[in-house]
Amino acid sequence: MNLQGKKPILFAAVCALAMGILTGCGSGDEKVGEGMNLVQSLDYEGALAQFDEAQALGENERLVARGRGIAYMGLTDYEQAIGCFKQALAAGSGFPQPLDYDLNYYLAAAYTKNGQFAEAESAYNAILDLKEGEKDAIFLRGNVRLAQSNYEGAKADFDKVVSMDAKNYDRLIAIYQVLEYYGYAEVGQEYLTGVLTAEDKQMSAYDRGRMYYYLGNYQDAATLLEQSREKGGAESYLYLGKAYEAMGDYNYAANVYNSYIAQDNHNAEIFNRLGLCEMTRQDYQKALEAFQAGMQIEHSGILQTLSFNEIVAYEYLGEYQKAAVLLDNYLKNYPDDAAALREQAFLSSR
Repeated sequence: MNLQGKKPILFAAVCALAMGILTGCGSGDEKVGEGMNLVQSLDYEGALAQFDEAQALGENERLVARGRGIAYMGLTDYEQAIGCFKQALAAGSGFPQPLDYDLNYYLAAAYTKNGQFAEAESAYNAILDLKEGEKDAIFLRGNVRLAQSNYEGAKADFDKVVSMDAKNYDRLIAIYQVLEYYGYAEVGQEYLTGVLTAEDKQMSAYDRGRMYYYLGNYQDAATLLEQSREKGGAESYLYLGKAYEAMGDYNYAANVYNSYIAQDNHNAEIFNRLGLCEMTRQDYQKALEAFQAGMQIEHSGILQTLSFNEIVAYEYLGEYQKAAVLLDNYLKNYPDDAAALREQAFLSSR
């Protein structure tokens, strides 16, 4: 069973880019709000029941349909989700509103998760027809174009979004990750090299260090990240630790993560990386404790990853029955995880 680091952006996190200004309900849409709270806690069936009540009470029909779509996505029922988002869009006034952008992002995400990349591209085109300079839509359209083997179209989108915001280093790294995922790592590295050769004097040691990290120059990355570890917060420690992991020094990497935890124990990704180091060092009990500590942090965004790695740790500890019980529960929340489904077949034979 393979351990998991933080999942790449790619398509899985597209919903996080859906317009965060919307909370999903107004002052008169209490049941919709309750449903969205249940979505956050991964109780998708309970959320759907709340949305049914919201509809019966005459709450905002577009927000009800939106909420149902998000809940169905959580249940991996992407066909139902697509239908809900289309219903919410069709109920609009015909004049562009912030909710229309939000819904098209979610519709594109549902299409993407359902493997309907051409339809996802159409949804991003709809956003760009309404708002030509929407950078997130341009970047994500590049993602789905790559999924359709349209390298030229994807490259045009990535070039455009970089030209619009050349110093958005998070975006540059995301572009590299997508290109690397689809077998174009060298092209992705060209974006990072271009930033480094530009010799931007305002570029921080942290940003320069993480560029070197993705270029595979781990020693220079570590040197720069050591300079910025106290200024850059958790991300500096994460990249520094990962650079030492990449060089095979898991002891020092674990020390880096532990030094951050001693200051602040509220970062789940730090606990996950520490757990991965402990697994490599074959201290499975410490690894389990690290994964479980990370799971206690609310709204971390990586609960799925930590839950999966907790199961792995129990398996390496020889507690197969405990691992099997946890895996059954895991699959109730994440039924489309192919790796977990394969592992379930393995554990059933133990």
